[in-house]
This record gives sequence, structure tokens and C-alpha cells, in this order.
Amino acid sequence: MTLLQICIFIIISLLTGAFIPKSIRGWFLIILNILAVFWLQPVSPIRHLDFWLPVVGIFLVVLAWFLSNQSCNHRQTWITIGIISGTIVAVSLLRYLDPICCITASRPPSIIQILIFAIPAILIICLINHQFPGNKRFTVIIFLVIVSIFIILKTDIFTYYSSKILRSLSGQDQSLASPLDLGWIGFSYLAFRLLHYLRDNQTGKIPANSLDEFFNYALFFPAYSAGPIERFPNFLKELRKPIENRCMRLWISPHDFYQGSIRIVNGVFKKFVLADTLAIIALNSQNAAQINSTFWAWVILYAYSFRIYFDFSGYTDIAIGLGRYMGVQLPENFASPYLKTNLAMFWNCWHITLAQWFRAYIFNPLTRFMRTAKFNFPAWLIILSAQFSTMILIGLWHGVTLNFAIWGLWHAAGLFFHNRWSDWRKSHHFYWENIQGVNKMLTFISWLITFNYTVLGWVWFALPNPQISGKILGILFGAK
Repeated sequence: MTLLQICIFIIISLLTGAFIPKSIRGWFLIILNILAVFWLQPVSPIRHLDFWLPVVGIFLVVLAWFLSNQSCNHRQTWITIGIISGTIVAVSLLRYLDPICCITASRPPSIIQILIFAIPAILIICLINHQFPGNKRFTVIIFLVIVSIFIILKTDIFTYYSSKILRSLSGQDQSLASPLDLGWIGFSYLAFRLLHYLRDNQTGKIPANSLDEFFNYALFFPAYSAGPIERFPNFLKELRKPIENRCMRLWISPHDFYQGSIRIVNGVFKKFVLADTLAIIALNSQNAAQINSTFWAWVILYAYSFRIYFDFSGYTDIAIGLGRYMGVQLPENFASPYLKTNLAMFWNCWHITLAQWFRAYIFNPLTRFMRTAKFNFPAWLIILSAQFSTMILIGLWHGVTLNFAIWGLWHAAGLFFHNRWSDWRKSHHFYWENIQGVNKMLTFISWLITFNYTVLGWVWFALPNPQISGKILGILFGAK
């Protein structure tokens, strides 16, 4: 989000929290969320792609809801479908209003294309749901579709060939295809919300809900582009909680306004003052090729470490603040991670909702499977397998590259070492650790090791390939 977008979102969120009555709040949020998703999508060299990608995202949300054994035989559902379809059509019609065109990054496709492709697709979903209610095969199919899109978007070779195909369909020059053509803002977080909903619905953990409630959860614009990844039951409770100020019928209470304002101010300061200032000298592929001083290598690496923290946590603060303006408490995503004294604590405080998602759907199922398997796996092997699998996937979530995989391995190795060390320490007691001064010194040393181990890991994260990363690591430790 740009500073202008944030300012506009602040105004919209305040007006929504202050004046929109409960009876139409869900439907009004649908319109806001759709408009925001279109507005946040960056321009693409492929014709109309910045329009069609949000439409596909909306289609997946509606499809996921219907495939979770929900019914379209309710008046409220049809009203919601009408609002979704009408908003998409309205966005397309802006192409004909030159003074205010357009909310999308480029001119939308013609209304004929929308009526032929987008709107019938939503109605087909209802037909599938009516003909095959509760069919688990369709749930598996959408699982595979979401994961496939995710892999395509995160893998340069796949995005390159996808760009060529899309350019061919739109009559554009295929020789200009680039992996950067398919920049889909927010899909990573949308995919995780949809997969969480579908999986937990299969296990009976999702409460009954309406299409408008699920739609607003999946595409809630404050958290759409950069998280946090809220769990649906928690979001539903926030959405359904009673109005606090019943005299004035305001969704936003004075406390929410104050707390939301504090978070937004903090977030803007972190992102646009601290992070953007540090970005001038932070480690990147350009200055990595020029640096040859150990001192300056550490300076730009520390700058990058704090820059990525202030950037990401700043956006999270803004998202939480905007949510508070609309009476929705989003979860925390950062809790002073660089102050933690071991790597396990760091990952409990860094991108908290992402770590919790992988713990719930990768780490825990894998450890349960290995513990209940016929073969008696040793405890250390279970931990090793689960931590390495989870952290490699977290690395690849950022991009399917060797460097991101190595970054995941780096943290997996650190976590496994800490786990083994902690188990060993439980069976060994040293009296001098209870001495106050010694204990403080050991705590400081633990923090220093954890912080710098994390910082060194950013070398793999920030740079494009192992060759450049290896060069920088060598310079950091005095090898020219």
C-alpha cells in the first residue's frame, strides 16, 4: 500500500465504523473489499490482467464457500451474489467514464467480456453446488487449483511460460514475456485463508456462516495484501460482536478509535520513515556486488535486518489499526522478535500468524503421523523431519528459489540445534547458572547469538542466488 492508499483507507474505515448500520454492514463491506482488491492490484503488461486476477480471486472465494457444503437456496445468499456481480460490473463500467476512470491500474475490459465470462462463472458455482451437494471431490479439486496457482506465481519458469500463454491469448508479443508480468498482490494470504477454511470445514471446526461473512473474511482489505492471516472463527466472532455504543449506533468505540489511531501512526512511522530510510543502505543485489569491506558488509546487513522488520511490522500495525476502526480486532503478527533469546522464541514472535498456520497444517500433522506410524521413529528424527519440512516450505512460500530454500534450512538447523540443546539442558543442572550475574550474562549471550544467527540468515533471503550470498558471507567474516 502507498501512503495515499493508506490515507484513503483510513477515511473509508472511519466512515464505515461510524455510520454503517449493522443491517447492511456485511454487504457494504463486500463492496469496499472488492473495490480495494481491484485498486491494490498493480498494472500488468498483459492486457486487462490487473482486472482478471482480482476476478479470479473473487471466484475462488465464492467457490470455496459453496464447496464447504453451503447452500445457495437462501435469499441472503442470492442478494450477496447480486452485490458481488454488480460491483464487478460497476468496476468494468468505469472504463466508459473518462473523468473518473479507473479504479483498476489500467482500463478494464468491455462489459461484454464481463457478462460473458465473469458473471456466468459465479452462477455455474451455484449449479455445481445444487447438483453435487457435499461432493468432496470438488473440494480436493479446488485445493489443487489453489496450490497450483500458488506454485506458478512463486516459480519464475512457470510465471514466464504463463505470461507467454496469456500474451498469446490477448494477442500480444510473446517475446516480451517476463516472470514479473504475473504480480498478483495478496494471493499468498488469500490462498492460506481459503486452505485453512476448507481444511477446518472438513474436520468440523468451522461454524455455520453466510456467504457475506466468509467473503469479507477472505478479502478483508486491511489484511489482504500483507496479512495477518486471521482464523475464520476468530474473525467471525469479531464481525458478529454486538455494538458497544448502542446510543449512537456506532461500530467504532472511543477505545477502538484511540487504539486504531496509535497503531496506524506507529505503522506509518515504521514503514515510511524507518524502513524506507534504511532501504537506502540495506543489503540488496546491487550493493552486494560492490561491497568489499567487512565493516560495511555488516552495516548493510544490519540495515536490511531492521528494514525488513520495520517494513513488515509497519504494514501489520496499519492493518490492525484499520481493522480497529471498523470494530474488527485482527491478531498480532510481531512481538519484539529481535529481543528473543533463542530461535524458537523468535519464530513465536516473527510473522506469528504465518508460523501458526504452518505449525497447524504442516508441523503438527507430520509429527502426529510419525509418532503414530507402525515404525517407531526416534524423537530426534521426528523433530528433525518436521522442522526441516516446515521451514523449507516457509522459505519456498516467499519464492521457489534455491536461496529461499537455504534460508529455510538455515532456520531449521538452528531450531533443531536449540531443541536438542534444550533437551540436554533439562537433564543437566549447573549450580552457577542460578547466580544472578552469571544468569544475566548467559541470557545476554543467548540473545546475541540468536540475533546474529537470524541476521546472517537474511543474507540468503535478501540476495538472488547462492553465489552472491556466499561472497557476502565471506566478506562478513574477513574473506575477500
